Amino acid sequence: MPPAQDEDLVSAYANTEKTFFELASEQRLSILFRLNEKKAKISQLAKDLNITMQEAHRNVNRLQDAGLIEKDPEGIFSLTTFGNTIIKQIPTFNYLSKHKEYFSEHILGELPFKFIMRLGALDQCEFIKGVVAILERWKDIYRESDEYIYEIVPQVPIDLIEPALSRVKEKGVKYSYVLPKNVIIPKGRKDLLKKLGHSELLTKGAIERRMVDRVQVAVILNEKQAAVMFPTQKGETDMNMIFFSTDPLFHEWCLDYFRYRWYGSDIFDESHLKEI
Repeated sequence: MPPAQDEDLVSAYANTEKTFFELASEQRLSILFRLNEKKAKISQLAKDLNITMQEAHRNVNRLQDAGLIEKDPEGIFSLTTFGNTIIKQIPTFNYLSKHKEYFSEHILGELPFKFIMRLGALDQCEFIKGVVAILERWKDIYRESDEYIYEIVPQVPIDLIEPALSRVKEKGVKYSYVLPKNVIIPKGRKDLLKKLGHSELLTKGAIERRMVDRVQVAVILNEKQAAVMFPTQKGETDMNMIFFSTDPLFHEWCLDYFRYRWYGSDIFDESHLKEI
């Protein structure tokens, strides 16, 4: 790269570097999030954050110089538009930082850029590991649904078919799911579906199903809860670890992703199913 281009690249990130530098402090971050809740004078900030007035002054001055906060004539501090916008990006870094070990072994698969930009919505979640714990939480999402069950999954374990269909029959829950075209189904699935009246529920419109070329990022949700699974570095959905939450932002992210895949899916074709 020519020297001039090198200099242009460095200068392009100069402002970003300065902002990150000022954010690289637990006290300054605490001040920003405290001011996000309510405007305050510096004495109140020091008291609420249990820091000295000297520390409060030093950090407030730095945040002002960075354009993240401002002070009115009465000495009350508040976030600037820039500061308010910046802290809305922090949950993304927080989520990825908390789970950096997980994301060193997993990829984001077919996740579109617009959903990657919103990963901060997943920050308030519970990380669950282990097949037994995950199956139980998966069943809970089914059992606690009152309106709908939506899911995009690489496969449906046979133990989960009955809990889902029972909820549809007993509570009138709408069940919509997306499977990949290379989905492998367990032996006994057809007999179980027949026994549970799956065809009749499809005819009534209580169950809807679609297909996509592949599923790497999986989501399971009802109207209150949601879970997401990401793929391993081999591109296979890791069904041994999930992120689960009842947080509205987390739920909205999963719902939006489900809708995105649903409206881009194809008609369900039984001939693609492979039984093992």
